[in-house]
Order: sequence, then structure tokens, then C-alpha cells
Amino acid sequence: MKWYIYSVIVLLLIGVQLDVKAQMSEQYLLEAAANNPMLKAKYAEFEAAMQRAARSNALPDPTLSFGYFIMPVETRVGPQRARFSLSQMFPWFGTLAAKKDMMTLQAEAKYQEFLDARNEVYYEVKKAWYPLYENKQTLQLQEENIEILRTYKRLATTAFKNGKGSLSDALRTDIMIDMAATEIQLLQQEQTPLLVRFNSILNRPETAVVNILDSLPDPSIDMSYRKDSLLQRNPVLNALDLRLQSVQVEEKLAKKQGLPKFGVGLDYVIVGQRNDVTIPDNGNDVLMPMVSMSLPIFRGKYRSAVKEAQYMQDAISAKKEAFTNELNSKYATAEYQLSESYELIKLYDQQIVTTKQVTDLLLTDYSNSGKDYEEVLRMQQQLLKYKIAKVNALKDYYTVLAQLDYITSKSE
Repeated sequence: MKWYIYSVIVLLLIGVQLDVKAQMSEQYLLEAAANNPMLKAKYAEFEAAMQRAARSNALPDPTLSFGYFIMPVETRVGPQRARFSLSQMFPWFGTLAAKKDMMTLQAEAKYQEFLDARNEVYYEVKKAWYPLYENKQTLQLQEENIEILRTYKRLATTAFKNGKGSLSDALRTDIMIDMAATEIQLLQQEQTPLLVRFNSILNRPETAVVNILDSLPDPSIDMSYRKDSLLQRNPVLNALDLRLQSVQVEEKLAKKQGLPKFGVGLDYVIVGQRNDVTIPDNGNDVLMPMVSMSLPIFRGKYRSAVKEAQYMQDAISAKKEAFTNELNSKYATAEYQLSESYELIKLYDQQIVTTKQVTDLLLTDYSNSGKDYEEVLRMQQQLLKYKIAKVNALKDYYTVLAQLDYITSKSE
């Protein structure tokens, strides 16, 4: 079945979101699906369950026994010297079919767990990639900020030489440049743990290069395709349904195992010849067919197995109800967080435009009068904060979007 894992992964990845290329490289999802250790473990568990199902309807091994009479048993046709016995037991009608059905349902549940693990890996990949995007964008903004501040310093120095400004304006700018340089250094240091986390999910070397986009698509709010698939397509709920069916079959199996088992067999007895008399069939070996039946008179263990299956059904039903409630709660929270991030992005866009206009006006006034330089710096830093806040809101938006994809098992 080794070929099956590759075909399954290919088929599953055909359903990866169509817009993922616009957000991050699809290659990372492919690598994670092929290399992630946890996902490999889940698929190996599914394969093991398939093997258990394949052998679950096999009959018990036949029994072959041999006995040698140390003191031969004398009979009319001669002494019995040895005996061979071959027997085969058969469970009650339908027992093997029920066992195979139970194991097949368990294997199907394992496959659903594999699907959930795949979806979770996709989510983890995206959740680890977007902070890298935020780090890169924030780093670029800080570098641009330093260049702008250097321009302001040259302007303040020129104004001071022309008698329009103060020397403190240039010194104040140096302080802001040093602060920005420190922020850049911290952002560069932050890249290492972010890269290690991302590459570990893909099971790659910690220092492997990660491609980060320069921009993300404009966000939009469209929840219509998600809510309907929340409960119908969730692999965890499907796995619980399959396990419930499996335990129901297990209850029937426990009842069947409490019924008699039948056996057929054959005895072959080696008989020696008598030399003291001539009689018909002298020394002929004996062939004796046999039929046997087990007597399940100790009923306690069978009643206990039935009760166990019934309690397991109650437990799985309760787990499904609890997970459904948790899923609805997570969906509502994620829906709110997505809307919140979307509104913040729109707000920051407006604030960036307005703050940029105010900064330009203040800068023009300062060029003419040499006054209010501190306000110019303050507005420039405010503009930077809005830009960084927008990048953070974009990261939050797409991270929550990835979580919604996971919660709703979105694959197309």
C-alpha cells in the first residue's frame, strides 16, 4: 500500500484552496503533507488499521495433534499404536462478518483522523508563515523610516544653518534613528525562531530559506461558503460517527461471541496386526470424523462485553456533542476575530492616508518657518505605527482565515 499514500496526498492536495498561491507558496503545503512526521504517523496508523481489517475475518488456525500409545491399546482388530487428530473450529454464523465490519469502520475512522491531521498541518503551516510575513514587512517599514528620518535630519540641519530651526531638532532626530535601528536589530533576531518553527513543521533544516511575499491580497469578508460545511464535512465528527457505528457492531459481535462455536475434525488411528488369529479388517487403521461444539455457560464475560460496548456508545455520543459545541464556539469566535481584523485594516488605511496628509503639511510649514519640528517627528512616528498596525492586522486576518479553513474543513 506504499503507493497509496502518494496517490492520496496528490488527490487531497488537488483540493487545496485556489487562492493559496496568492497568499503563500503552495509548495510549502505539499512539503508539509509529504514530510510532516505527525502526518506520516497518522497515515501509518490508518495503514495498520487497514491491515487489521484485512485479517479480521480469518478463521482460527486448525489444530493438529499426535499421540503415541506407550502401552498399545488392544482391540479386536489389533493394537492401537498412534493417533493423529485434525480439527477446525467455526464461530457462530455472522461472527466473522461482524468482526470485519467493526474493523473496517475503525480503519475508516483512522482515515478521517488522517484528514483532520492533514488539515491541521495546513493550518500550522499558514499560522507559522504569516508571522514571517509580518516580520519582513515591519522590517521594511523600519528601514524606510530610518531613510525618512535621515532626510528630516538633513532638513533640520539646513534649517538650523539658515537660522530657522534649532540644533535640538537634529539631535532629536538622531534619537529617533537610534530607536529605529534598535527595532531593526530586534526584528532581525526575531527571524531565527520564526524560521525554525516554520521549517520544523515541514521537517526541513532549521536554516532552510523561506520565500516571503512582498504583499498580501486585499482582505474581504465572505462567510457564506463556510457555515454550511462546519458540521457536515468535519473529519473529527465523521471519525466519531464511524467509531459509534463500530462500537454498535462491536455490541452485536459480543452477543454473537456468546453463542456456541462449532468444530469439525478427523481422527486417524494407526492399528497394528494381530498374528494370533485371522479375522476380517485385521490391522486396518481407523478413520473417525468428529463434530464438536463449545458450551458458553460462563455468561458473565459476554454480558460484560455487551455492557462495555453500550457504555462506549454513550461515551462517543457525548464526545460528539461536546466537540460540536466546541466547534460552534470556535467558529463564532473566529468569525468575530476575522470581522474585527477586517475593520481594523480599513481603519488603518484611512488613518494612514490622513496622517500622511497631515505630515506633509507640517513638513511644508517647517520648511518655511522652522517651527513645530517636534510635531513633524511625532506625526511621522504615528504614521509608522499605523503602517505596522496594519501589517499586524493583516497577519491576524489571514491567520484567522486559515483557522476558519481548518474548522470548516475547507478544501476548495
